Amino acid sequence: MAKFSFLNFNIMILSIILFGCSSNSNNSTNSASLSGDIKIDGSSTVYPVTEAVAEEFRAVEPNVRVTVGVSGTGGGFKKFSRGETNISNASRPIKDKEAQKWEENNISFLGLSVAYDGLAVIINPENDWVDYFTVEELSAIWHPDAQNNIKYWSQIREGWPKEEIHLFGPGTASGTYDYFAEVICGKKVGTRGDYTASEDDHVLVQGVSTDKYGLGFFGLAYYEENKEKLKLVGVDNGNGNGSVLPSIETVSNGTYAPLSRPIFIYANNSAQERKEVREFISFYLKNAGKLVEDVGYIPLAEEEYKIEIKKFNDFVNNSN
Repeated sequence: MAKFSFLNFNIMILSIILFGCSSNSNNSTNSASLSGDIKIDGSSTVYPVTEAVAEEFRAVEPNVRVTVGVSGTGGGFKKFSRGETNISNASRPIKDKEAQKWEENNISFLGLSVAYDGLAVIINPENDWVDYFTVEELSAIWHPDAQNNIKYWSQIREGWPKEEIHLFGPGTASGTYDYFAEVICGKKVGTRGDYTASEDDHVLVQGVSTDKYGLGFFGLAYYEENKEKLKLVGVDNGNGNGSVLPSIETVSNGTYAPLSRPIFIYANNSAQERKEVREFISFYLKNAGKLVEDVGYIPLAEEEYKIEIKKFNDFVNNSN
């Protein structure tokens, strides 16, 4: 009896081991069904969203290597036009001249909205004279005509100190720069050039946080990451709402105007030709809603994500 029980015990253990191996093998196949490289570059504003999605995707598809670079919206579009990337992060829509370049290079493309973002206007925490800005005041500071003419805080509002304004902002290759310049200074106007510019938002954080007379702007998510070092300033656009601070509520309902905007990713032919790229973008659109808030952005409405998914599916299915 004891011998029989011992034999049964061994058979049972062997069965468990074999089942476990089979189960592990199946799980491995399912979790690593894709392979390849996906190259992404572009906006530093969109980077945190895309990197968060990429991290989740790597956990599902560990054999797909997803790399995310930061060269600014314009810089990313240039790489995209040369076929160096599969996806381009963008904090503004593509310009006609950029689209023409892609078409000349036989690159089909599709822009997809993935979240909303507010541009944060930030000052040093030791600044105790600025309580808000009007859009007109921001324009007076940043307009090209202000270069060599507007130098001191006292020139903007009576009672502010006669101390130099030290400006920090994204470089001209940035979609954030383009958007800010258009809505604050005017379409195709640009800004003054005598400011500290960087595509790396951490450089801008460092600049303003260590300069009492510093003033800058960048995506709201970078303020949220560094709010203990910076002071957020509200903006009055003159529509009767008074000064409004950017937040999930004010960005999504449009009251933080004009410094609220959608942000994008752009897909190219590789999404039609390569399964791993196609699956990554589908994963992005299906999961962005729950991931963007984790990195300080505002998700689209559920129906809006459904529209973007349909657009992408149509793009894939209509490939020749």
